[in-house]
Amino acid sequence: MSQLENITIRHELKPGDLGKVVELHGRIYAQEYGFGLGFEAYVMESMLEFYGQYDPQQDKVWIVEEQGSMVGFLLLMHRQDQQAQLRYFILEKEFRGIGLGKKLMQEWMDFYQEKGYKGAYLYTTSGLESAASLYERFGFKKISQIKSKTFGVNILEILFRLENK
Repeated sequence: MSQLENITIRHELKPGDLGKVVELHGRIYAQEYGFGLGFEAYVMESMLEFYGQYDPQQDKVWIVEEQGSMVGFLLLMHRQDQQAQLRYFILEKEFRGIGLGKKLMQEWMDFYQEKGYKGAYLYTTSGLESAASLYERFGFKKISQIKSKTFGVNILEILFRLENK
């Protein structure tokens, strides 16, 4: 099992990163959840949306690497009305369960608070219970869920929201 000492996290996008994020999602979600190419295309389109409106004063990326290879990713994307969206939180299987997800989530929350966002949201799907549990530990609450076959499999699309107290 890989340890946290072997991990580096950078916050600057470099050429090749967008494609690697798309590949990571396409491959992992196909292997672990049976998602089809439609999911990879969705990630590709929304990564282009993120890049097109990227503002380093409001947005942040967490590029997780081991020996120069991307093994995880997370981003905070600014939205209207001082809202933030948590997107594309993913870790290769061997990097789960070692405290890395919690560390990334804490850093995400720190940036969110530092920038003074009024609220945040994220969408996830059924089958990701450990991720949902992590979001809830950081104050996100499940708001709604709808049945979907968007990515080629029967899932529930779940909306979580974080409101400042």
